[in-house]
Amino acid sequence: MTARSLPPSVIATLPGGYYTDENIFASEQARVFEKMWFCVARASDLGKPGAFRTVQVGRESVLVTRARDGSIRAFLNVCRHRGARIRTEESGEVKRSFQCPYHAWTYDLEGKLIAAPNLTKMPDIDRVEYGLINVHVREWIGYVWVCLADEPPSFEADVIAEATHRLGDERSIENYDIANLRVGRRIVYDVKANWKLIVENFMECYHCATIHPELTEVLPEFADGYAAQSFVGHGAEFGEEIRGFTVDGSEGVDRIPGIGEDQDRRYYAITIKPQVFVNLVPDHVILHRMFPLAADRTIVECDWLFLGDVVDSGRDLDPSVELFHRVNVQDFEACERCQPAMNSRAYAQGGVLVPSEHHIGAFHDWVLDRLGTRPGQGAGERL
Repeated sequence: MTARSLPPSVIATLPGGYYTDENIFASEQARVFEKMWFCVARASDLGKPGAFRTVQVGRESVLVTRARDGSIRAFLNVCRHRGARIRTEESGEVKRSFQCPYHAWTYDLEGKLIAAPNLTKMPDIDRVEYGLINVHVREWIGYVWVCLADEPPSFEADVIAEATHRLGDERSIENYDIANLRVGRRIVYDVKANWKLIVENFMECYHCATIHPELTEVLPEFADGYAAQSFVGHGAEFGEEIRGFTVDGSEGVDRIPGIGEDQDRRYYAITIKPQVFVNLVPDHVILHRMFPLAADRTIVECDWLFLGDVVDSGRDLDPSVELFHRVNVQDFEACERCQPAMNSRAYAQGGVLVPSEHHIGAFHDWVLDRLGTRPGQGAGERL
């Protein structure tokens, strides 16, 4: 991807500026996060009408709520009167409506303008047209996905197909019945690193033997730098003495009923661009969703999902949660170690990808295609 001469065994990464330049990050906000389907919340977080969450999607604050008919709706979190933020809390609940705290313009749970001081003296105000701006919404595997584009891309092609291509067919992910699992634990990480560093880290295991001793004990093939995501349908097999996907290899909790023998005792990792990681093991699912806030800051919200009976029973989930929590901490520390060096003259032209990392080059090409630019061709200019 760059003009420098490299040995055949390695390929170039993106130049360091792609991880630090605020103009590039602004282009990613506009051309990636605001144009694609973006996973924002677990549907169960919006348990009843009036429950809401506010989330950052690209440059926009989005208000996600459950309407009176039980459907999930999403709006730009901006009052149509003078632009005040409707809600500033990360989550909460209203009874019947959202009221702007500035001038009391009030909207129902479907976004329609229903009240405002002296509204009756403005009979020409269309209450739907001056309602909150709708955002496209889909639900899949128990999560809420939104798209800010006027004409959203195909959800089936851009989201579902990413998962099915990795596993080989749609049935393989349906076996985990993710929509009906329950959140047993949620941990939020504030990572001082660019979102692309986090994606790249998740996609490869060249680092696993170095920083993931607990994970490679459970999944021995990862110690060889094996990139499981490079192969359709492949799941990393548990070690012979390993009884469960736990921090000490001890037995986990009840297996998800739909898991067949071909998926038992295996770990599958899926990247759904631009900001979701799905990790599948026989008794639980771990799902990460990233919220890139700046070129050097990314919030990662991670859910551990188990059978409802397991969560209700009060079973000890710590051994299961602790394994991937340690992996997360180890990975995010590595990304934070890299982030300052992205500004170094030593990394001005980027680094290199060894053979077991070559598939990351496809991710870099995807980013460049979305941005409509190439290194050395105005990469630092606002697009």
